Amino acid sequence: MSKNQGTLLQKIFFFIRFFFRKFPAFPFIVKWLCISLVIGLLTGTASAGFLQSLQWVTDFRESHIWLVGLLPVAGFLIGLLYHYFGKEVEAGNNILIENIHQPEKIIPFKMAPLVYLGTIATHLFGGSAGREGTALQMAGAIADQFSGPFKLNDNERRILLISAIAAGFGSVFGTPLAGAVFALEVYLIGKIRYNAIFPAFASAVLANWVTELWHVQHTHYLIDFIPKPGFLPFVYCIIAGIIFGICAAAFSRIIHRAGSVFTYYIKYPPFRPVIGGIIIAVLVLIMGTTRYIGLGIPAISESFEKQLPLYDFILKMIFTVITLATGFKGGEVTPLFFIGATLGSALSLFIPLPFGLLAGMGFVAVFAGATNTPLACMVMGIELFGAECGIYVAVACIVSYLFSGNNSIYKKQKIGEAKNTRFNSLNNRRFSDL
Repeated sequence: MSKNQGTLLQKIFFFIRFFFRKFPAFPFIVKWLCISLVIGLLTGTASAGFLQSLQWVTDFRESHIWLVGLLPVAGFLIGLLYHYFGKEVEAGNNILIENIHQPEKIIPFKMAPLVYLGTIATHLFGGSAGREGTALQMAGAIADQFSGPFKLNDNERRILLISAIAAGFGSVFGTPLAGAVFALEVYLIGKIRYNAIFPAFASAVLANWVTELWHVQHTHYLIDFIPKPGFLPFVYCIIAGIIFGICAAAFSRIIHRAGSVFTYYIKYPPFRPVIGGIIIAVLVLIMGTTRYIGLGIPAISESFEKQLPLYDFILKMIFTVITLATGFKGGEVTPLFFIGATLGSALSLFIPLPFGLLAGMGFVAVFAGATNTPLACMVMGIELFGAECGIYVAVACIVSYLFSGNNSIYKKQKIGEAKNTRFNSLNNRRFSDL
């Protein structure tokens, strides 16, 4: 090496050291941008494959309705798979939340293939479930394998898992901003970990971008008419938000109670989805429709196009509770979208707001109440429906969040700051402890 080259390298190293001292955030940004690239690439690809698989099995089931009759058999196989090979990952999203609160051993990678297979089988044979749970668990299990190679400490591992949740949520729904806020908000109610903001947003945006590179299409919804904000519309929003919050609380309580009942009366776990599968298959046969199984995307889209009957959201709730409480795999969020959107559309019978707007409000507000993530749901509403509905969506989400009480679909969520001072004694307690 020549003398001039050595001098040049010294100047470069000096500049780098000076830059790092002057801007201490720069090493943090570089480090987490690199980690987020890995998370985004792997999670985005996994979400793309999962969404394509889900679309294929849904189309195949709808053209071969007789498959619903095999749902009890599929349930038994899923039950056996988890009972003998996946007991330590059966808690699903709650494992991710618990490891953010208190990092323990690395999440087993097998969580990803197990939940993928379980969810695909659930949808192929006619269970009523969603997709967010699967996306989050796949993302968390994949990302956590890098905790060792990246030599992350407990605090950094918390950020890694938050980033994985952001990537999984953002890529599976095509809402990266909502995905990032959801990950920051979901594990600790009332507080946000600000040192995870950059990794969460970077991971969510990159994962969504990778999913789109695989040419995966997300569902879009259109609200035809949004009235100008005013006093009466504001009052109508509050009334709707109260109803959405009560609905969210009811869903959370019923699904946990149903799970406890099935666990109490059916001691051998693989038999629980067999019973659930029989009930679902019989209901589909009696009703003669597949409207309330699977994701229910057609019905969600329909809620934005016309006023729907009140019983739609009730039936979807029944189908979803039976499916998930008995041990089938998938998420609760897309069914919550169905429940909220159809309930909102039906409320236009009594509340003088456009059914499309009420459907959009219910879509995100019931989800906000059931997961205690009002900020993420506001952002999601704006990403999905446009900024023009932002005020209506925000009011509905906030009121729903408040009126859903101390309930959640995630038992390991911790109350960081109570919803009001009456419940301050519950701070720092998990819902599973209440």
